Amino acid sequence: MVPYIGSGPYCYANSLAMVLGPGAPAPAVIEVLTGSPFGFCLLGDRLPLFDPYGWDPDLGLDDAIGRLGWTCSRRGADGPAAALELLRTALEAGPALAGPMEMGLFRHQPGMTAPIEADHFVAVLAADDERVRFHDPHGHPFATLPTGAFLAAWRGETIAYRSTEYTIRFGFSRDREVSPEGALREARPAFAAWLRGRADLAPPPGTVGGAEAVHRLADRVGAGLPDDVLGFLTWFAVRVGARRLADAAAWHTDEAAEILENQAMLVGELQYALVNDDRAGAERTLRALAPTYERLAGAL
Repeated sequence: MVPYIGSGPYCYANSLAMVLGPGAPAPAVIEVLTGSPFGFCLLGDRLPLFDPYGWDPDLGLDDAIGRLGWTCSRRGADGPAAALELLRTALEAGPALAGPMEMGLFRHQPGMTAPIEADHFVAVLAADDERVRFHDPHGHPFATLPTGAFLAAWRGETIAYRSTEYTIRFGFSRDREVSPEGALREARPAFAAWLRGRADLAPPPGTVGGAEAVHRLADRVGAGLPDDVLGFLTWFAVRVGARRLADAAAWHTDEAAEILENQAMLVGELQYALVNDDRAGAERTLRALAPTYERLAGAL
């Protein structure tokens, strides 16, 4: 297959690669190792996500870091004063990975003036009482925010899956040498478990996953999606879903690679149909996608 190279919403994978420094695995490998490509869900039976039900970036990051042989400290804070002190402490060990953050409060990005319930991760480089400097993987190297504005975004108040306020990972060290290929081989059973629904992670109320969720979305596409759901799909979910699957296909070499590439192509072709209101075309594509998740689990 021809791998995809280009822009895309890989904020936590890109941020982790920056924090790990020279010799870090490619963001594509990190993304695959988070488990994000291996499933589909309707969150709350409404919001379509091309990732497994029960999964979130916080869980995925911890999985990828461990699978690659790294460890780090992961902390949160209570209140802005404690958060700033934590940030200063974290940066003593080098760049730090902050998130989830509320992207709508990133005042350096044009048009961002209020919370939009969108999560984001950045690599923090320096901080003092006046400002915070960071690499924003959304296209803004060496970005800065006034410290108060950064803390407001970093709190992540609107991010439903956050487990602590002001979450930060720092003090990264390598405990064991693991090649990307070795990490991916070891993770295959975990990927299959995501596809079939992990028994240890109950989905949020009303959330469904796998083929059932894809068929439900197909039904709703045929009837006409609400504007906000359609916008979410065309501006974010389809883009990131197709890229995750393309990267997963590029890092597998067997039957799983063929299934993943087919999934990537199906998800990728949804973009035109959804943007141009080809409901029948989008529904057909989703019906073709639905059975591939169980086939992929079997191949893994």
